[in-house]
Amino acid sequence: MRLSYKFFTLLLVLFAFSCGSKKKVAERKKAGGNTEVVQKKETISTRDKTPNSAPVTYVDKVAAYIAEFAPIAQEEMALYKIPASITLAQGILESGAGEGELTRRANNHFGIKCHGWKGGTVYHDDDRSQECFRKYNDPKYSYRDHSLFLTERKRYAALFELDINDYKGWARGLRAAGYATDRKYPDKLISLIERYHLYRYDGEVTGTEPVAYNENRTTTRQHVVQQGDTLYSIAKRYKLTVEQLKEFNNLSGNNIGIGQTLYITP
Repeated sequence: MRLSYKFFTLLLVLFAFSCGSKKKVAERKKAGGNTEVVQKKETISTRDKTPNSAPVTYVDKVAAYIAEFAPIAQEEMALYKIPASITLAQGILESGAGEGELTRRANNHFGIKCHGWKGGTVYHDDDRSQECFRKYNDPKYSYRDHSLFLTERKRYAALFELDINDYKGWARGLRAAGYATDRKYPDKLISLIERYHLYRYDGEVTGTEPVAYNENRTTTRQHVVQQGDTLYSIAKRYKLTVEQLKEFNNLSGNNIGIGQTLYITP
C-alpha cells in the first residue's frame, strides 16, 4: 500500500506539471503523419513599449520641398528674372509640396498642360476629366519649362515689367494673365511666401535685404541671421541699438541662430 500511494502521488505531480506547461508547448505535424512536441517561444510585443514615430506634418513636407528646390528656383530667377519666391510658392501649391498625384506620376510641379507639347504626357483630372499634362524625366526640367512657359508667352509679358521683389504683384499678375482659374490663387501664393519667408530667396539672388509686405501695404524689413552675425553687428548694420533689436523681436537674451529671421523695424 505504501508503494502504491507513493506511485499515485508521483502521477499527480507529473499530471499537475504537465497541465501547468500547456501554454508553453504546441504540437507540430511532421512528415509522415507523426506528431512532434515542440517548445513554443514566448514573445513580448514591443509595440506598446516603443513610442510611435511622430507623423510628418504638412509643414515638415513644405520645409523639405523648399530645401530641395530653392536652389533650382534661384537659378531660374538668375536666368529668367522670375522671382524665386513665386516659383517656389507655385511649386508648393501646384504639386502638393511634391506629393500630388500629377507630380509623382509626371514630375510636373506646376500643373502645366500639354498645349502643343511634343514630349511625354499623362492624363489627369483637373478642370475637366482626363486632361493632358506634360511629363518630365526630372523635376528640374519642370522648373525650366515653367520659366520658358512664362517668358515665351506674350500674355505674361507685363509681369516682367514689375519689380522683381514685388511678389504680390507677380502673384496677382499670374491670375490676371490666366495662369490659374482659382480666384484665390494670388492669396494662396502670397500666404505661402509670407508664411515660409520665401522672399528671402529673392533677396539672396538680387543681393538685397528681403522685404515682407504687411496688410497696410507698408514694408517691414527683416534680416536673416548668417554665420558670424551677432546682435551687436546686426544692430550696427541697421543703425540700431542692441536693446532696440531685442525689443523688436521680443528677445530676452543675446542668443540667435543661423537662419533665424529678425525684424529690424518695430
